[in-house]
Amino acid sequence: MLDIRNLDCKVKDTDKMILSSFSLSIGKGEVHAIMGPNGAGKSTLSKIIMGHYKYEVTNGDILFNNESILNLDVSERAKKGIFLAMQDPTVINGVSNSEFLKEALGEISGEKVNLYSFIKEIEKSMEELSLNSNMLHRSINEGFSGGEKKKNEVLQLKILKPKLIILDELDSGLDVDSLKVCADNINTYLQQNEDTSVLIITHYPRILEYIKPTYVHILNEGKIIKTGDFSLAKKIENSGYSSINEIGKNDSNE
Repeated sequence: MLDIRNLDCKVKDTDKMILSSFSLSIGKGEVHAIMGPNGAGKSTLSKIIMGHYKYEVTNGDILFNNESILNLDVSERAKKGIFLAMQDPTVINGVSNSEFLKEALGEISGEKVNLYSFIKEIEKSMEELSLNSNMLHRSINEGFSGGEKKKNEVLQLKILKPKLIILDELDSGLDVDSLKVCADNINTYLQQNEDTSVLIITHYPRILEYIKPTYVHILNEGKIIKTGDFSLAKKIENSGYSSINEIGKNDSNE
């Protein structure tokens, strides 16, 4: 589904390289986790996939369902089915959650949204996420707690039904109960949409206890230095990122 080939990327209008000869392939229905220390390029990778204006790809390609998306803007990538649940969701004053979701759903489908079906689905989804129904009519994320913002991101993916879900530190700022609610909803979505793929970006393996990864990748200095299964995440938890160079040297990629 997602094929990143030998990607070099820098901060626009600077010489600061973020990714170097970066490659990653994610098949349909696979869950990949990217772990690494602060400054490794994890969150930046999610922004590059989405086409953030601050970054410039100088070499390589990003293919989504065998089509290059490098020349597509953010909205075009989203319409194709790429969804980013942000680490720090943006507050948008004056635009309600219901307005945003209805307009976004119409843009994706290219059809007029059936209001009755839309309202029934969104009310059901909000109940499943333990979100107060009045939040539907409030401005996006305005006055929301950290946990409510993250649940609101999960609400969006449940309604918009993307093909590739990128979770950028979903567990950041979530208590154990809220994380479990978010993870349960994502797992249910994946069970109902078996071809959907997930890229989880995280510091810690806690979220991977709930959303089981097919592969775990360790990113350092803009490159993947090791790939394994969930046991690799546990090794990082036990040894810390101080051992990251030894992991890259002594363990061959799988």
